[in-house]
Amino acid sequence: MRLVFAGTPDVAVPTLDALHAADHEIAAVVTRPDAPVGRKRVLTPSRVARRADELGLDVLRAARLGDDETRAIAALKPELGVVVAYGGLIRPPLLAVPAHGWINLHFSLLPAWRGAAPVQRAVLSGARSTGVSVFRLEAGLDTGPTFVRRRVAIGPDETAGELLERLGVEGAQDVLDAIEAIEAGAEPVAQAGEPTYAPKLRADDGRIDWAQSTADVSARIRGATPEPGATTTFRGAPYKVLRARVGATAPDGEPGRIRLEDGRVLVDTHDGTIELVTVQPPGKRGMPALDWVRGARDADGAVFE
Repeated sequence: MRLVFAGTPDVAVPTLDALHAADHEIAAVVTRPDAPVGRKRVLTPSRVARRADELGLDVLRAARLGDDETRAIAALKPELGVVVAYGGLIRPPLLAVPAHGWINLHFSLLPAWRGAAPVQRAVLSGARSTGVSVFRLEAGLDTGPTFVRRRVAIGPDETAGELLERLGVEGAQDVLDAIEAIEAGAEPVAQAGEPTYAPKLRADDGRIDWAQSTADVSARIRGATPEPGATTTFRGAPYKVLRARVGATAPDGEPGRIRLEDGRVLVDTHDGTIELVTVQPPGKRGMPALDWVRGARDADGAVFE
């Protein structure tokens, strides 16, 4: 098919690569404008823009797909539009441009977790599985009928970032399958069931409450990693927990109590322990939790606030 592809971050690149490798004709790649990155705020192309340039594809940078962009895309006469994490709305005038409309790769089993952060919200909820859906875009928020729905297990120690990366790679084949179904004349299936929603996470969504259950604390840490980050407070200073796993021992103190046991850094919760693997003290890089405890003054036995 003759396609227009819209995407911006790393997670969209595997689908772009898969479409290119499958010999679909990619008339143009739509992505967000270059954005300031780092302390020096250097304008940097999106990951999709960089990959499109490497593949020799035309790139349209747009923060908003308005009338001018709609006319430019219509002039390309695409048969289908494909979206993976573009970061902007495809409005009705543009939805109607391709003969087969637009399809979107979404990282949940729709209608569960409609919105901007389906992977993070699924992990935060403590779910053991989520999914991938490829659906036809329409004006509503992730409401369109689906061509592909596939359930995916969530690993017990898998962070939202790791899961999103995995789904981005696996989901590329789901997009190819959906396009094959469209070419064969298949009709999508209407979503069924009660929808849930996945708004973008705020900083407070990463705040760890050690008085919760071990399962809930683990879900909080994994769901908020890498963004906005799982945070706790030690002696009035903010710390990030970059990597942790469920401990195998019972609690031995009040929630948040830190203890060094057999070379492991454990933190007590309401009903168990969390083993800290990697932490980030304020103003420093991430470091092994064991090194931090051994270097911090009287950290063994202290309590996270």
